[in-house]
Amino acid sequence: MGATEHVERGNESEGGMKEERVRDLEKGEVGFDERKTQSNDVDDGDDDDDVENVDHGHGHHDDEEFNLSRFHRLNPTNPLRIVINSSTRAARPSPPTQSQRSHTHTRSVPTQIPIPTPAPAPIQTPQPPPPQPQPVTLNSRRYTNRISLFIFLFHQLLAIAFVCFLVFKGIQGLIQESGSVKRKEKKVLKYFLPQVEAATFMSIILAFIWQGAIRKWPTFMVHFILWFTFVMSLAAGILLICFQKAPTDGVGVCFIAFAIGNGLYGCWASHRIKFCCKILSLSLQPMSKFSDLNRPTYNMLAIGFLWISLWILAVIGALNFYFPPLVIIGLVVSLMWTTEVMRNVVNITVSRVIALYYLRGMQSSTQFCFLRALTRNLGSACLGSLFVPTIEALRIVARGLNLLEGEDEFMFCCARCCLGVMESIFRNGNSWAYVQIAAYGKGFVMASQDTWSLFEKEDMVPIVDADITSSICFLTGVCSGSMCVIVMASWTQSVHQSFTATLSLLTFFIGYLLTRISMAVPHACVSCYYVCYAENPDNRLFDKTIKDRLALLKTGREATIPTPRGFRRYTSRS
Repeated sequence: MGATEHVERGNESEGGMKEERVRDLEKGEVGFDERKTQSNDVDDGDDDDDVENVDHGHGHHDDEEFNLSRFHRLNPTNPLRIVINSSTRAARPSPPTQSQRSHTHTRSVPTQIPIPTPAPAPIQTPQPPPPQPQPVTLNSRRYTNRISLFIFLFHQLLAIAFVCFLVFKGIQGLIQESGSVKRKEKKVLKYFLPQVEAATFMSIILAFIWQGAIRKWPTFMVHFILWFTFVMSLAAGILLICFQKAPTDGVGVCFIAFAIGNGLYGCWASHRIKFCCKILSLSLQPMSKFSDLNRPTYNMLAIGFLWISLWILAVIGALNFYFPPLVIIGLVVSLMWTTEVMRNVVNITVSRVIALYYLRGMQSSTQFCFLRALTRNLGSACLGSLFVPTIEALRIVARGLNLLEGEDEFMFCCARCCLGVMESIFRNGNSWAYVQIAAYGKGFVMASQDTWSLFEKEDMVPIVDADITSSICFLTGVCSGSMCVIVMASWTQSVHQSFTATLSLLTFFIGYLLTRISMAVPHACVSCYYVCYAENPDNRLFDKTIKDRLALLKTGREATIPTPRGFRRYTSRS
């Protein structure tokens, strides 16, 4: 009985539990919470009982799934669900054993799995971008070679102040000094000043004649200048020797020696004349599109005439000052640098006008280019005026040593040293630089290097080395100077013989310097033709003249004598 009663009570208790579960399910969240508490109590008990309940309690498993489905249908805003979710986040259970994993798998409760926070990526410092090359502009506003510009302007201020002071000293000598000084200055004013003024005026006229003739008959004038300079310099030397005075004989010998060298050079460069004439004719064609291209030349020659007139008065005043010979030599050097800067100002002006025409097809204003050359590019003109004449002289010496090649190691060791220096000289300073100075506003050294690199890139070095345009312009100045010597020496010999040698040298320099200012126009045109072709050989404004010349040089059908710039000819024999 006791056993039977115990079984019946167990059945009744089991049935009562089922009824309570049904009522709890009707209540909703409360029933689930009580069962959850009971399940937690069971988890704290023996693990074997859990495994047994999992294996044999199928009804209990179905009830739990039913309760879970009702739980998922609860409103997310229900306070009980919020409490359960918050407790689930806070309680992080320990890793379950195998039995606990199986038990919790059958009675799974939705929990929020913590999302692992990714490790922060290492902060990479941004690398600075590589420097981009500066774009090339045709309207640069910076001043080039400011140091040389400052030196020239400072020199010019000193020269103007000193010339004015010497003019004052000359006037003071004529008024206040003793009789000997006054007589000397009056003699200079009477027999020296008129010849200098006449030589200056004659040089300006000859400069215009040479330029106009070259523009009209370029082929004829190249031959004419080359041999007429020989005749004029030889005639000037013979005339001075005929005066039979020691000073005039010395100056006459110098003219005759130059005439002999001029004749030898004409014979040596005879095979280059044809190509030079063709390039000169082609390069002068754009001048017809610019009617005012000679205006900078007129301005510079007018300024030169006024400056030389004031300068000669300062020379007279130097006779009434300390150390007259040294003062006069300093005035001559200052005059040479000033007139060379004037020539390069004309060169840069014409180069910009012609270069913009070749590079962009523009017809720019000559006046604007002239003002730009007088301001922003004046420093490069001043620096080039110091170095380019020296470079040209070294180039002539190098060619002369190349012709006099010998085997004597002692005599030609200096020649080889000079040839080694020529490589750096031609690369870092040459007369072709004025084109890029005018077009891009570069400094003198950078423009020289870039221009020579363009020539090397296009294999044009043999052609530009063989060009004789600069030599023709140089000989034109020598021809004008020789003609001035012939006229002024004859005049001075008839009025005051003691001034003949001095006036011969002075009038030669005046004629040469003023003529070179005018000859800067054709020289700039030829330079622009070469440099702009090297920059863009496919330009429609250029024909096949240079390309055909390069083809002849590469095939060996045209021979040239290159300007030496290294040890190539000497090392080839070793």
